[in-house]
Amino acid sequence: MRKVIGIGETVLDIIFRNGQPIGAVPGGSVFNGVISLGRAGVPATFISEAGNDRVGDTIVQFLHENGVNGDHVNRFPDSKSPISLAFLDENNDADYIFYKDHPRDQLDFIYPDVQPDDIVMFGSFYAVNPVIRPQVHGFLEYAKQRGAILYYDVNFRPSHKNDLMKVTPNILENLELADIVRGSNEDFQVMFKKDGCDKVYNAEVSFYCRKFIYTQGTRPVELRAEGLGKNYPIIATETVSTIGAGDNFNAGFVYGMMKYGITRSVIESGLNEEQWDKVILCAQQFSANCCKSISNSIDKAFGEEMKQALKGLG
Repeated sequence: MRKVIGIGETVLDIIFRNGQPIGAVPGGSVFNGVISLGRAGVPATFISEAGNDRVGDTIVQFLHENGVNGDHVNRFPDSKSPISLAFLDENNDADYIFYKDHPRDQLDFIYPDVQPDDIVMFGSFYAVNPVIRPQVHGFLEYAKQRGAILYYDVNFRPSHKNDLMKVTPNILENLELADIVRGSNEDFQVMFKKDGCDKVYNAEVSFYCRKFIYTQGTRPVELRAEGLGKNYPIIATETVSTIGAGDNFNAGFVYGMMKYGITRSVIESGLNEEQWDKVILCAQQFSANCCKSISNSIDKAFGEEMKQALKGLG
């Protein structure tokens, strides 16, 4: 059976509302999506690093509890796991402060088994960080050679604006490696000072990757691919927290690729409009479900529903 391999940071998110902590949950952008995929019955593996501390124990245990293989999370004996404080505003959007105490980032892992049509999810600053770039790039190249599909979520936050000059070559390299690219209007505003899907796609993305999804908060999702330009209104939902909304859009998209048999040969020949509609609907459903709680991922009941839908296809 096909599987998903995520590579990204781990962090413990402590969530605040009105100045008071209301919950703590393991997180990280690719991590959140991989947890949702585990809950939805998709075989998943996560590559990362964590401190050799109680937070690190919690993170690895959380992966296993949610059906994700955490054997490729490297534990460093002399470092503490990163912590993030997420402050929710009146719209339930989060403002972050990150605390990190890795004396030296040194991502060191044994490559998991990668087979043709497996899907690799990567993104955020982790995917461009110069300190671990050789290891991340090496794995992405390896996965590509093995016939995996690479899904890249740009996810470039304003807090890394000052690093932009030194990581731009890595961003471009990722765009070129990726089979599908997703980014938000905020990502491209920070990176290229450009707004609008067509402007971003034509000037910055299409030369490297022809399949592009542009998200913009509560405004419609925009798709540009294979000569297809399409907008998808978002699913109206009662929002408790938008933490993980984009991460779960990614998870739902990857779930949809699994569910509807989007393989490398389909990617190379080009998805038709109906296939795009189906996978983007899955992406939006996962994202909407995640926003109903402060858990960063889809809830277990929805995951069970998605798992049964996959089984039904088998």
